[in-house]
Amino acid sequence: MKKLVAAGIFIVVLVEVTAIAVLDREIVLVVVGAMVALVLLSLRFYLVREGGDDSETLTNDAAESLRRWLSRTETLVSRAESTRRDWDRHLRPMLARQFELATGHRQAGNHAAFHATGTMLFGTELWGWVDPQNVSRTGESEPGPGREALDEILRRLEQV
Repeated sequence: MKKLVAAGIFIVVLVEVTAIAVLDREIVLVVVGAMVALVLLSLRFYLVREGGDDSETLTNDAAESLRRWLSRTETLVSRAESTRRDWDRHLRPMLARQFELATGHRQAGNHAAFHATGTMLFGTELWGWVDPQNVSRTGESEPGPGREALDEILRRLEQV
């Protein structure tokens, strides 16, 4: 933009000098006015075009953000349908953290209350998949709970 303004001022000065050199004083005002108008219009179009890029950038950022979210969601679902080891490493910590945030019960504070709240909210079967203390050491060959269990856990967390 600085280059555009500098070029505009240079052109106006050049036209003024040329008009004065021609010694036709009547057209100096008209020619200089036309050149100033041309420079201002160029500057306006430059600024409008530059402002339009911001909305396009925002659209691209939103699309990129949506693609990242979709990719993360697909990864979480694939891990839910994978082995118990993947569930224990990736989904269980996230779900336990979301449970702590949703209920306000911290595991470190009172483990019995934490466990009772989890059992009450999820039921015995689903709480086993959220409980951070229920990590299996031999989960490589065990299947994960699947998409339905993840969906039900997330639905119950959403209701809290």
